[in-house]
Amino acid sequence: MALFSSTFVNKVDRKGRVSVPATFRAELASQVVAGVVAFRSMKYPALDASGYDRLEDITQRLDELPEFSDERDALASVLADAQQMTFDSEGRITLPQALAEHAGITENVAFVGVGRTFQLWEPQRYQTHRDEMREMARLRNLTLPPRGNSK
Repeated sequence: MALFSSTFVNKVDRKGRVSVPATFRAELASQVVAGVVAFRSMKYPALDASGYDRLEDITQRLDELPEFSDERDALASVLADAQQMTFDSEGRITLPQALAEHAGITENVAFVGVGRTFQLWEPQRYQTHRDEMREMARLRNLTLPPRGNSK
């Protein structure tokens, strides 16, 4: 599975196209579909994004929930919202308007690596979010779990 780190801010052109950072494209190169899958974040005014393999993983995990349960139905809304965006010849994707509006993305977009996935943010919103998360980690004295407790 891919690993995404760092933050990159790229310009969105008037057609809604944006260049995906080269390091992210390299991580996505081995995917079944050459591109990005994104959906509205359930928690933030941002987009959660990954390669197609992550969408397959979400689907498999949803299949473990009881069919027709409220939990499964609520979480499956992610699949209905997911948009596949293939790379053009220049490594760009076109952001669907509904997704861009959810995240407040207009002129620039921040690609934020968060491990196995990444997020797309309006850059100023991301700076505020990043500062809030760092302050929360500091105030709560949050640390990573010890090795061997991975899921």
